[in-house]
Amino acid sequence: MKSEILLKYFPSLTDQQLLLFTQLPELYNFWNNQINVISRKDIDMLYERHVLHSLGIAKIMSFLPGESVLDVGTGGGFPGIPLAIMFPDTQFYLVDSIGKKIKVVQEVSTVLALKNVKSAHQRAEQVGGKFDFVVSRAVTQLKDFYPWVKGKFNKQSKNTLPNGILYLKGGDLTQEIAESGLAVQQYHLKNYFEEEFFETKQVVYIKG
Repeated sequence: MKSEILLKYFPSLTDQQLLLFTQLPELYNFWNNQINVISRKDIDMLYERHVLHSLGIAKIMSFLPGESVLDVGTGGGFPGIPLAIMFPDTQFYLVDSIGKKIKVVQEVSTVLALKNVKSAHQRAEQVGGKFDFVVSRAVTQLKDFYPWVKGKFNKQSKNTLPNGILYLKGGDLTQEIAESGLAVQQYHLKNYFEEEFFETKQVVYIKG
């Protein structure tokens, strides 16, 4: 799976953005051999299952210059790293409770010279400061996730959606959403990407 899949859905990528995206497979292959952050079967499908999946958020929301985004439970840097490449004038703060995963994030963002990425070995509850948006990818159930980030949002919203959570999830979320008691908007990625992988994937938006 080559980087052409990114141009298929994001034709206005700059040469610099493409250059950064095309470096990801080699970087993640290298680090995955030392610190297993991506399942072995998925590493060959990096663009589809990790990069493009992360960029599903970019189909829902174009982050603005100067906005700040917290990526909770980023793992090896998803969705934060692809979003940081896509929105170079937006500040991203990537956190994970597992130190070796943040080491990968730090190494990747250093090699790519991503000036808009900061990362820390931290639990979400320990993060100080306020953000415009929180992003995450299937870290835990919505009812457990929301309390971690409640109160971490800037009061003033500047974007098309009010400040809040953009959460990548898969499968039937009917029960999970009901149990959370949260008002959500669901954006189905099959409406944006035609690959079978995205058939049940969605971005769940929750106002902060």
